[in-house]
Amino acid sequence: MTASVVETPVGTKRRRLMPRWRDYGRPRELVVRYLLLLLVLGLTVGPLLWQLLASLKGTSEDVFGADATLLPHHPTLRAYRTVFDQVPVWSYIRNSLIVVALSVTSQLVFSTTAGYMLSKPAWKGRKAVWVVLVASMMFPFESIMVSLFISIRDLGLVDSLAGVWLPGFVGAINVLLMRGAFLAVPREIEDSAMLDGANEWQRFRYLYLPSAWGAIMVVVINTFISAWDDFLWPLIVLRSESNMTLTLGLSRLQSSSFGYDQRMVMAGSVISVVPVLVLFVITQRWFYKGVSSGAVKL
Repeated sequence: MTASVVETPVGTKRRRLMPRWRDYGRPRELVVRYLLLLLVLGLTVGPLLWQLLASLKGTSEDVFGADATLLPHHPTLRAYRTVFDQVPVWSYIRNSLIVVALSVTSQLVFSTTAGYMLSKPAWKGRKAVWVVLVASMMFPFESIMVSLFISIRDLGLVDSLAGVWLPGFVGAINVLLMRGAFLAVPREIEDSAMLDGANEWQRFRYLYLPSAWGAIMVVVINTFISAWDDFLWPLIVLRSESNMTLTLGLSRLQSSSFGYDQRMVMAGSVISVVPVLVLFVITQRWFYKGVSSGAVKL
């Protein structure tokens, strides 16, 4: 494979319009790279695709076992209709959306403002706050779960959506992500805004927030996924079925009261993951941009 070139005046370098094979490596190396990518794709997308195909199988087809096949012989939506008939899915979705909306709103408000303050030049106590935030990320949720439940109980928020949302009020990782995005804004631009008479709020609203749009989308996506898919904490806090979130409510499909139909379990899993996939497909462009622009800087 050769590259086409553009003729330029004598004494100047010729610019290649198409890359050569050696720019990407040898053909054998390319094959290995694509095989590895296909392997990763199969490991990540394969289980989701298998759940979808299993949920479309009829009652006469096996999901597990030696006679099970990957593709359904007679695809049907019976499992989905049964899930919606026997389980209040729309009530679960409403509860999950309430928790997600509260979590995204609080995370955006407090992670952007806290990240903005941490990105400012040294002020008294700034290093201590930084150390506390980083240290808080070292403790797993299970280590504080009991004390957190006691706090929620003392506040009278057990069996309420507010009790599910409160632990996700703001996250240290999102604060550090926004701090990194704000540090990428050149100091000279802020100095120019100050000379033009912009106050602190105006600089934050019209200068820093538009510059960190990619990182903001990362915060939104991460918060949405963590709040939507959370299962352990709602299982601890919630009691009544009317307050159950989608992941917790659909887990009841595995109980004996529903006959433990494997197709219904797979259908419930697909229903819970579809909103996350839709959100990521819509916002993936800003997500990848925000991951690079919002890298944590020391």
